[in-house]
Amino acid sequence: MNNPSFRNWQSVQEEVLRRIHARVWTPGNLIPNEADLALEFGCARTTVNRALRSLAESGLLDRRRKAGTRVAAQPVAKATLDITVIRIEIEDRGQKYGYQRIERGETVPPLAISGAMKTHATRPLLHVRALHMADDTPYAFEDRWINPEVVPKGLAESYETVSANEWLLKHAPYTHGEIAFSATSATSEEAGILCCNKNSALLTIDRLTWDGSSTVTKVRLLFEPGHQLRTNL
Repeated sequence: MNNPSFRNWQSVQEEVLRRIHARVWTPGNLIPNEADLALEFGCARTTVNRALRSLAESGLLDRRRKAGTRVAAQPVAKATLDITVIRIEIEDRGQKYGYQRIERGETVPPLAISGAMKTHATRPLLHVRALHMADDTPYAFEDRWINPEVVPKGLAESYETVSANEWLLKHAPYTHGEIAFSATSATSEEAGILCCNKNSALLTIDRLTWDGSSTVTKVRLLFEPGHQLRTNL
């Protein structure tokens, strides 16, 4: 029987999720094939395929060629982390945002930077360092390298009033990235910028973003002691 409530892949996905959560289909169990589900739901097989593929990407289903689709025995919980505009992040917390550019210039980066960004060791990159503040208190220290060959318009920006974080998110598209979290000890310089004690534990985020096969930017964000990072599962 053709059921109009299952005409799109999102509605099929919701029903599959319901059956998984209600343990109609238990972890490790093989679920009906796409053709049978399409017949049951009264929709196209491509619609079912799109729904199951989305759930497989989220870690709830285990799809194997010629072996069918099973409910994942140990579903992987995936967190979604957005690259946010720090100004908006602070203002959403009900705090006043402040910004201070510390340094801007074109310079040849350390080998560790050029190596990570896959740029020539002698090629100058744009280096911008800045402090983000919340209610006049240091919030995050941004140490960023920008590839001018990928973002040539970035060379015309002073980043005096608008941070590189905000400018890049508005003007520089990217296709994918890498991100690493760590706890680092504040150096003397970092402690002075963030107004904390030397060797204080700082939440550190290292992020590298790409546009296809070329790097856009590499940034290290160091947050004030006690900073908490929240995301959604």
